[in-house]
Amino acid sequence: MNRTFKDIEYTLVRNRRKTASIYIERDGKVSVLVPEDLTNRQIDDLLEAKRKWIYQNLAEWQDLNARRVQRDYVNGEGFLYLGRNYRLKLVSDLAEPLMLKDGYFCLRTTNGAVPDADAAFKAFYREKGLVRIPPRVDYFKTKMDVQPKSIKVQELKNRWASCTPGGNLNFHWKCLMAPLTIIDYIVVHELTHLIHRNHTPKFWNQVDKVMPDYQARKDWLRDNGAGMDL
Repeated sequence: MNRTFKDIEYTLVRNRRKTASIYIERDGKVSVLVPEDLTNRQIDDLLEAKRKWIYQNLAEWQDLNARRVQRDYVNGEGFLYLGRNYRLKLVSDLAEPLMLKDGYFCLRTTNGAVPDADAAFKAFYREKGLVRIPPRVDYFKTKMDVQPKSIKVQELKNRWASCTPGGNLNFHWKCLMAPLTIIDYIVVHELTHLIHRNHTPKFWNQVDKVMPDYQARKDWLRDNGAGMDL
């Protein structure tokens, strides 16, 4: 549900949660998640109390997204994989639509055109995600004594990852552009939601137990996330 409080436009989601949370999504939109029984007046009071925080975080989002890049599918363009930048090479005789070969992203062309380039990159990241992410989940779930039900790599719009109420973990294919240390942070973040659903102090204390330098990794993702796109 889309609502407006004074000059703040936001999306309201009611669900079976115990506390209210406000998020600035990766696209710069404000999301407000509240318990089902919270009144509209109480929601307005929450937004009023958090108005300064919302303004500050929206301003920060605008600064960070000034770094957003526009990539073109041309020879020499740089594309990210596991934190490294690889140049693109257009190739006509390639067995697969996209391959990481000899230090280049090699993209298959047809008569000089690359009509399926976007789909080829997304498929590459999904495939690599299904190879790279499950072992990291297995490693950390043992340390944290939790058991997710499934792992998927897909399009998640404005989130890096999500943990469903049923215990399913979903990761955005864009995560594969980040270094492995950052992927580990995203994995630990979502596994912690199997213990604490909301971002309370208990949630962050649990993350800290597993990953004491999580704040540096979280900051890296905040500062560099805008550049992790096609």
